Amino acid sequence: MHRNKAVSREDWFRAHKAHLAREKELTRLRARVAAERRELPWLKVRKDYVFETEQGPKKLADLFANLSQLIIYHFVFAPGSTHHCESCAFVADHMDGANRHLRHHDVSLVAVSRAPLAELLPYKQRMGWTFDWVSSYASDFNFDMQVSFTDKQIASGEAVYNFETPVLTSKDLPGTTVFHKGETGDIFLTFMSRARGSEQFIGAYQYLDIVPKGRDETGPYRTFMDWVRLHDEYGNRSQPDDARL
Repeated sequence: MHRNKAVSREDWFRAHKAHLAREKELTRLRARVAAERRELPWLKVRKDYVFETEQGPKKLADLFANLSQLIIYHFVFAPGSTHHCESCAFVADHMDGANRHLRHHDVSLVAVSRAPLAELLPYKQRMGWTFDWVSSYASDFNFDMQVSFTDKQIASGEAVYNFETPVLTSKDLPGTTVFHKGETGDIFLTFMSRARGSEQFIGAYQYLDIVPKGRDETGPYRTFMDWVRLHDEYGNRSQPDDARL
């Protein structure tokens, strides 16, 4: 690790105070971008999606749990898959802590995957997660939200992800989608975040960003796919997955 120059207390104070101006600039920019996000136009949801849940079939409106705002994390888990997306698990490890507070601030937080519920629940139990994780197996939800793609879409290069048509090899990719339910019951798509957009929900990164080594991602991908593992597999160095953020 590179060792920074050691200086006097006065020089240390001066340098850190100067840097604080940049930190404040970033804080103000983040607040402005968040305000701009809240002013973006909405899209009315016209399909009546149905999900498989631990309480039985539920419609999209039911996932709000009597609240007006819904955040869905698209967890990569395809039907019949034996691979566990480490990047999705990294995000999911931060969901329960946030959810303890969000549910008291008019926000429902739910994970959705294409795999049938019977394939999701054993993994959920193994990882110790308590957030609601539901299956969109019987609906077009993931495809309409542009996080799952048909073979035809991938082969033709017509698959849209993160508002672009990138070259894709994976049929499922991660992302976050936000909805609002009005007093009349109408549901609106208000925001979607794809690719590295979900990184902002990874609290571990906020800690790493303030330590001397930083994120220390020095492997071939230069992302957390070089070092992050399922939290019960840090002694088992498995291969990186293709659905990295």
